[in-house]
Amino acid sequence: MPYIGPPTTSSDVASAPPKRNSEAVEKVGPAIVFLPSHSTQEEWDNITLATTNGVALTGSAALGKVGPILGLVDIGESSDSYLFRVSLPGVARDENEFRFHIDPDGKINIKGVTTTGEKIVCKNSQVFKMQTQHLCPPGHFSITFWLPGPVNVQHFSGNFGSDGILEAIVKKR
Repeated sequence: MPYIGPPTTSSDVASAPPKRNSEAVEKVGPAIVFLPSHSTQEEWDNITLATTNGVALTGSAALGKVGPILGLVDIGESSDSYLFRVSLPGVARDENEFRFHIDPDGKINIKGVTTTGEKIVCKNSQVFKMQTQHLCPPGHFSITFWLPGPVNVQHFSGNFGSDGILEAIVKKR
């Protein structure tokens, strides 16, 4: 997005942040702005001050991997075990709502309820109408996948972390 405000010099930016231009401009819809990998703070500030809404991403978030999507699976293998990770953002960890089952043939089945993606959110005695909704919609889900081979279900360890990632290791049969 081109800068629309008055021309600035480096001394202007150092002494005071640029002011937003309140004149009406033609809207072009969503856009992506690419910066050199080593942008200065001044360059970044000028770009973020030129908009009134949107999301600014830097660092690893700017690599296009903004956050986990429900149900993405990574599988690893060692000489005697399998490791798997499943992305479960916004999933309730309540024992009555979350179910995980592993079969001896390596079939994994996960069932649960997502609690994100609502249109209205009530938090701290406030009501928020969501303006963006990029997380999985609320409701029940199931995820099924197979490990590369049969497993010993008695030798299983797992953890459902606060980061929304279910990680488990199970011994091969």
